[in-house]
Amino acid sequence: MFAVWFLGILTVVSVFLALKLKKKRLLLTPVLGVGALIVIEIVKVPMPFWDTVTFIFDLRS
Repeated sequence: MFAVWFLGILTVVSVFLALKLKKKRLLLTPVLGVGALIVIEIVKVPMPFWDTVTFIFDLRS
């Protein structure tokens, strides 16, 4: 739950700063934060990393 609040606040702050400072690169911050959260959640699974990734993508079939 903390991660959701943190990413929400990070998104609001980065959008506000991107509009105020007119720097579009600040809009990448929430995207990178979500990507980092996905990697952290995958690493927390007690299986080897690559096996976990292949398992996740095999669920689509």
